[in-house]
Amino acid sequence: MASRPPPRFVVRPHDERRHRGFWLGLAWLGSVVLTAALVAWLTSRSAPASVDHRQQSALAAQVEQLKQQVANLESAARVNEVATRALRTTLTQRETELSSLRADLGFYSRLVGGDGRRTGLQVQGVRLRPIAGSRGWDISLSLSQNTRRGSDISGAVTVDVEGLRGDKVTRLAWTAVGDAGQKAGMPFKFQYFQQLHGTLVLPADFRPTRLHLRIQPEGQPAIVRSVAWSDALSGNINTVLGDNDAQP
Repeated sequence: MASRPPPRFVVRPHDERRHRGFWLGLAWLGSVVLTAALVAWLTSRSAPASVDHRQQSALAAQVEQLKQQVANLESAARVNEVATRALRTTLTQRETELSSLRADLGFYSRLVGGDGRRTGLQVQGVRLRPIAGSRGWDISLSLSQNTRRGSDISGAVTVDVEGLRGDKVTRLAWTAVGDAGQKAGMPFKFQYFQQLHGTLVLPADFRPTRLHLRIQPEGQPAIVRSVAWSDALSGNINTVLGDNDAQP
């Protein structure tokens, strides 16, 4: 009997386990690749965010430092401003005190004849102060004479007020504006010096600009002095017009 040649195709039964293992391996490999890609993507996203967060923190710290520096500078500026104002106030007070001391020195020097000269009756000071709630003004006059004279002097002082009434220059006499109880003037009697006090009442439509003083000592020529209203308000009578002081 002749031998048969081997069959060209062999039919083998299908192995389900091998087929399933192949697909499971392929799925595992895909999951590994997907996981690696996801990790790489997340890493690339988180790294710049971390860097940005650090930069923002550094910038915020710098901003806080600058704010503190600005606050310190503002505080120092306020302290310097307060100190400057206090210094200016102190200097103004010292200048006022110095001016007052100089005036007192000149007054007492003339009073005792420190310059070697004998002087007669003089007006040492004029001062005006408003009376609150009225059109009245308090006026103070300081009179003196050299102590070398050695005798009392007496008399009276009247004050006229010059100013504007409308557009006209007007001069109001002491009898019109002065104290009703001192119609003859503010009386004085002293040997060395005396301060006189009186009251002026001005009309509502009158704007004063100058005082005209007439000091009339008994038995002597009158002393006529003109003082600017503004100077009398400040107590400064250095600017004087028509001065005619009596001499011994």
